[in-house]
Amino acid sequence: MSGVQLREVSRDEDGMRLDRWFSIHFAQLPFGRLQKLLRSGQVRVDSGRVQSSTRLAAGQTVRVPPLGEAPEKPASGPARVNDKDAAFLRDLILYEDDEIYVLNKPHGLAVQGGSGTRRHIDGMLRSMPNKKGEPPRLVHRLDRDTSGCLLVAKTRAAASHFGAVFRSRSARKIYWAVTAGVPVPRQGRISCFLAKQGTRDGEQMVVVENGTEGAQHSVSHYSVTDSAANKFAWITLKPVTGRTHQLRVHMMELGTPILDDPRYFITDNWNFERPEELGQGLHLHARRLALPLPGGKRFDITAPLPPHMVTTFDALGFDSERYDAQNTDPEDE
Repeated sequence: MSGVQLREVSRDEDGMRLDRWFSIHFAQLPFGRLQKLLRSGQVRVDSGRVQSSTRLAAGQTVRVPPLGEAPEKPASGPARVNDKDAAFLRDLILYEDDEIYVLNKPHGLAVQGGSGTRRHIDGMLRSMPNKKGEPPRLVHRLDRDTSGCLLVAKTRAAASHFGAVFRSRSARKIYWAVTAGVPVPRQGRISCFLAKQGTRDGEQMVVVENGTEGAQHSVSHYSVTDSAANKFAWITLKPVTGRTHQLRVHMMELGTPILDDPRYFITDNWNFERPEELGQGLHLHARRLALPLPGGKRFDITAPLPPHMVTTFDALGFDSERYDAQNTDPEDE
């Protein structure tokens, strides 16, 4: 392909992430190259600079620069099926109907591809095509090291509907975390502005003043469900907004970072001694997802803890069966 193209976002693509849009229309474009095109301003939406995570709206115009000879992927057609990937994903299903899957995403597995990431949920979904041969579509995402409830739509129409549900904040998302230290006060609301900042290890989110370039408002509710020796806390969290790394940054700002967070909890900086009997890995789990289905009904799904968090709960004496997720929702506190 040569020359600049101006493409209109279709109604079915309303709410789709920009990187996902490119993966559908230009499958051979590597994620790393897309990032370079975005940084240089060659890819734009309605003439404005954007990021790979930008959500598109129906009717917007995407500027696509010359991409060389990379072939364009058809908008529809049979997906490549890998029986091993399909079996792996089916073992993760917590809920399924004609419109969606809810998967229990494992800790350590990426949701989408990126630089150096070959195995991810988005890629494996091609092995579970619908009746039209189309792969299921991600509606939202979790960080690689966050486990738990992940909603996947079986059709474009379902992706558009549930994408709007998430943007309207009518989806109820409850997370469980284990933190180093116990927040004071033991329940509350966190509200601040976040922006990406470059570091030696790549980009990370930082708290900034309102008006800072790239700043986005973020809000979370939290509540201490249980604590151990005033050194560790089991936290129930409800993000109101959905910013990158939001819960991880919010807990760090409270002075009680999430245990084993590789980006926001450098133990040398916190004078922290880690007990050997605790599980290894980021202790953040998307425990519960509740949202409206078409027709007015709601579903409410709970994901079991990943093995490393079960190990930590056992070591600290936290009883996950004692507290029902619905009764420890911090939203109303």
